[in-house]
Amino acid sequence: MKSNYMNAESAAEIYEGRDLGLSYTPDSSIFKVWAPTASAVSLVLYNSGGEESGSAEWSEDARLTYMLRRDSGVWQVRIAGDLKGKFYMYRVVYADGTIREAADPYSNAVSANGLRSAIIDIRETDPEGWELDVPRPLEHPVDAVLYELHVRDFSIHESSGISAKGKYKAFTETSLRDPKGHTLGIDHLSELGITHVHLLPVFDFQTVDELQQRDAAPGENNYNWGYDPQHYNSPEGSYSTNPSDPAVRVREFKEMVQALHRQGISVVMDVVYNHTYSVEKGPFEAFAPGYFYRHDYAGRLSNGSGVGNELATERPMVRKFIKDSLRHWAAEYHIDGFRFDLMGLIDTATMREIVEELRLEVNPSLIVYGEPWTGGDSPLASKTLKGAQRGKGYAVFNDNFRSALKGDSDGWGRGYVTGEMGKEGAVAAGIIGAVHDFADSPAETVNYTTAHDNLNLWDKLLAAQGMRQDCRFPDLDNGRLKNGGSLEEAVANADPYIGITEENLLDNETVRRSLLAGGIVLTSQGIPFLHAGDELLRSKFGDHNSYRSGDAINAIRWSNKARFLPVFEYYKGLIALRRNHPAFRLRGRQEIERSLEFFRCDGGVVSYILKNHAGGDVWKNIVVLFNANPWEVTTGLPSCSEQWNVVVDHTRAELESFRKVEGTEVQIEGLSMMVLYDESGEPRPRAKRVEVHYERSDGDYRGWNLWVWGTGIQDGQCDFRYMEDGRAVAVIEVLPETRSIGYILRVNDWESRDGSTDRFIDCSKSDQEIKVLISDNSNSVDTKLPMTS
Repeated sequence: MKSNYMNAESAAEIYEGRDLGLSYTPDSSIFKVWAPTASAVSLVLYNSGGEESGSAEWSEDARLTYMLRRDSGVWQVRIAGDLKGKFYMYRVVYADGTIREAADPYSNAVSANGLRSAIIDIRETDPEGWELDVPRPLEHPVDAVLYELHVRDFSIHESSGISAKGKYKAFTETSLRDPKGHTLGIDHLSELGITHVHLLPVFDFQTVDELQQRDAAPGENNYNWGYDPQHYNSPEGSYSTNPSDPAVRVREFKEMVQALHRQGISVVMDVVYNHTYSVEKGPFEAFAPGYFYRHDYAGRLSNGSGVGNELATERPMVRKFIKDSLRHWAAEYHIDGFRFDLMGLIDTATMREIVEELRLEVNPSLIVYGEPWTGGDSPLASKTLKGAQRGKGYAVFNDNFRSALKGDSDGWGRGYVTGEMGKEGAVAAGIIGAVHDFADSPAETVNYTTAHDNLNLWDKLLAAQGMRQDCRFPDLDNGRLKNGGSLEEAVANADPYIGITEENLLDNETVRRSLLAGGIVLTSQGIPFLHAGDELLRSKFGDHNSYRSGDAINAIRWSNKARFLPVFEYYKGLIALRRNHPAFRLRGRQEIERSLEFFRCDGGVVSYILKNHAGGDVWKNIVVLFNANPWEVTTGLPSCSEQWNVVVDHTRAELESFRKVEGTEVQIEGLSMMVLYDESGEPRPRAKRVEVHYERSDGDYRGWNLWVWGTGIQDGQCDFRYMEDGRAVAVIEVLPETRSIGYILRVNDWESRDGSTDRFIDCSKSDQEIKVLISDNSNSVDTKLPMTS
């Protein structure tokens, strides 16, 4: 098919409409697909979703209708009548006689195993009250506490008490308790206090048989993390109660989101727009051969993903597909944020447009973050690596901080909490939100120790202490025992908690190291990220890559909650501390530099003060101390007070003081942390808001942003976040005493600007909020918009 391949750098034919795919009504359905090099395209309607195994090839069930070629490479046909319940494919013919039949890349519903696109009335999938379900407001990204979770892991274990095990509907089951009365399931998440559940891939992926209820063969698991995209715009069917009914997975996905929102928890989707599971059998190749994938200098598929291919996100129609797909999830499913897998393979222009457009058009509170690395070499010049996010409104995982805390990811290598001396400076760099490293703002760094990849926190701590053999962990390779046998029996024979006595749980060395790691993440500036089960001392039995290892390895053991309740309570207390005290959630570089000061950073001890009601906190001065030594250490306290109230130590984490410390020194237990404050009182307002309403005569706000200075909180790029009365609106936070701030209106990174001189906004006329109107046809600033408090 070489003759059908499109020039990699060619602009080709670009379609800008937002109606690709199926537009359904009970009266008629319109089908549109982009296939610019095809000679002919036909719509093929089916009554069934295809065979349970095998391909969806031509059959007697098919009804073929020719499509007409329109402008910009789009083929279109309108079919009268109600097609709900039917299935469809596209039959694409090329000049050399090649014929391909494939599902719609814009499918919003599919048959079991994604064999065919499905026609549903998507409004009929809305659960009761869906129109009242709105995205959870997020005032600032640092207010988030992220919790990474796999849908099946959450509920599949018998100890979960959940009926719909492994399904979306598991999140709708409430009021569940273990035998000792502790919350389970979604109530546990609510009690823990996290703000966002980050779900591992929930789009339709290719590596789980949705119709297979049991293992295909001994040692084979019908399980996967899901980083194998098949249909980007349809939910995965194996998590639905009936994958054969295309509407069920859509409805149950929405019910899951609605249930989490009712608990005050937002939903983040893990998205994989860097590669597809297959090229030839993937969603794109049948329609634009060669266009959607990057190639190297020799014309071969490039492999920056490490799995054989990578999407060419820099090409206009690939970029459009990604933005259309994300807009679909945010608008139709009320998704509150996106985590980008291998974000390094997505070009910086695409990331910038994603963040800008989704916030302006769909949800101004959307949180966006991702992995700032690749899985191999890529020809992409404009990779989204650490530093590329500066001022662009999204965050990246801080692997510098991660490595400083724990050492390497899978081996014996050590970091600050695992026993390596000399890491204090690197830990301090993470504590201040990486603003002296790769970030302009603490909102640009996601702080974590472990995620789904590599050893989880508990298993890494065991590895660093040389305890793998003592725990009798199985020797695994790709989800199978290397020497054969039953994985379930091997797991049952293992003991990840050897030597732990529940009566003295918080005295155990490994437990203390675990709490120290979690405590540093949850009190540092930036966005904290937890892997599901850290608060339960979850183990994956030493499996460093459990992507297909099945339930025996991956299932969350809910019985651990009662067994290790003090650990859960400690995490719960730390999260409550963070959410109730803005000193741990400072919003800008200047605010951090003014408010946070280290007073010890050596000998295994890191300590600092958050001073003068930092961030508008009710506590005047807050001291945070970390001791990574196994022994007790006496360390100094700031001289600003002679008496301190302890809210966190090696025994508990609380919101109220439970003991006092007097003098200029304190004893901190080995492998522990402390949080103390001197006095509580009404602070001054932390900031006042300047709301900038920008009006352009052409109505085109793409790429426009503000460059601001003199705020005292966060200078630099400030994006427009939402539309109001046809104007783009940006919110700038400034210190209460600020008299004026400077700004420049610009396009992207100085590609253009509105006006030739610096401009200034008078901030002296209000103590709380200022609204200004700026027009592109005037150099003046109108401050006559209604003032509000």
